[in-house]
Amino acid sequence: MFKTVLTLFRGSVAVVEEEVQDRTALVLLDQQMRDGAAAVERSKRALAIAIAQDQQEGKRLEAITGRIADLEVRATAALDGARDDLAREAAQAIANLEAERDAANTARALFAAEIARLKRHVANAEARINELDRGRRIARASEAVRALRRGGIEAARPYECTLPEAEATLKRLRERQIEAQAADEALMELDAATGPLSVAEKLAEQGFGPRLKSTADDVLARLKAKRSGSSQA
Repeated sequence: MFKTVLTLFRGSVAVVEEEVQDRTALVLLDQQMRDGAAAVERSKRALAIAIAQDQQEGKRLEAITGRIADLEVRATAALDGARDDLAREAAQAIANLEAERDAANTARALFAAEIARLKRHVANAEARINELDRGRRIARASEAVRALRRGGIEAARPYECTLPEAEATLKRLRERQIEAQAADEALMELDAATGPLSVAEKLAEQGFGPRLKSTADDVLARLKAKRSGSSQA
C-alpha cells in the first residue's frame, strides 16, 4: 500500500512539473532569446572594435611605409655625398621602422582572422535568432489556439454558468409564457361565456328581445327591401 501511495505521489509530482514547464516554456524561451541577443550584441561590439583597431594599424602601416621610403631616399643621397655616418644612422632608423612594419603586418593578419571569425559568428548567431523568433511566433500562436480549444471544452468555473443551463432556463421561461398565455385565453373565454353580453345573446336567439348582432338573413332581407324601394321609385 505504501509503495502504491508513493508511486501515485511521484506521478502527481511529475504531472505538476510537466504542467509548470508547459506554462513557463514561452517565458523561458523569451528570456533565453534575450540572453542570446545580448550575446550577439557583445559580439558585434567586439567586431566593431576589431575593425577599428585594424583600420588604425592600416593607417600606422601606411605611415611607416612612407617614412621608410623617405629615409631610403635620404640614405642613398648621404651615400652619394660620402656621408657614410649619416647613411648608417638612416639605415638603423629604417631597420627599426621595418621591424614596426613587420609587427603591424602581423597585427593586421591577426585582426583579419579575428574579424573573419567574428563576422561568421555574428552571421550564424543572427540567423539562429531569426529562426528562433519565427519558431517563437508559431509557438505563441499554437499556444493561443490550444488555450482557446482548452477553454472551449473544459468544465466551467464554479461561479460560471454553462450553455446547457442557459438553454434549460430559456426552455422553462418559454413553458411559463405558454402556460400564462393559455390561462389568459381560458379566462377570456370564461368571461365571455358567463358575462351579461353572453346571456343577452342567448335570450335573443330564443326570440326574447331583438338580436344583438345581424345575421346573414337579416342582411339579405335588408338588401331586398332596399332594392324593392328603389324599383318602385
